[in-house]
Amino acid sequence: VQLQASGGGLVQAGGSLRLSCAASVNIFSINIMGWYRQAPGKQRELVAAIGSGGSTDFADSVKGRFTISRDNAKNTVYLQMNSLKPEDTAVYYCYAYQRSLKYWGQGTLVTVSS
Repeated sequence: VQLQASGGGLVQAGGSLRLSCAASVNIFSINIMGWYRQAPGKQRELVAAIGSGGSTDFADSVKGRFTISRDNAKNTVYLQMNSLKPEDTAVYYCYAYQRSLKYWGQGTLVTVSS
């Protein structure tokens, strides 16, 4: 499984960005897809995840601001980020979990200016 992340960039606080994660395979059967992020000097943390049945999970710090969705026809998972804060600044990594294996995309940098 290869994952291609895109959509990062520079945005002002309060703004929005949408990250995309395109998979090289049909994502219909992938158990879980989602996003982690890693800020400078911090550990990588789970931001959001979506199961094959559409169930979702979010870090407390992004609940109510971020949404995650998957488009099986396009083999793509999206992370819509609204009301962005400077503390959301990080490299965001998409991942896929299938058959006890975790696959990673390359990171995409999100910078939120105050």
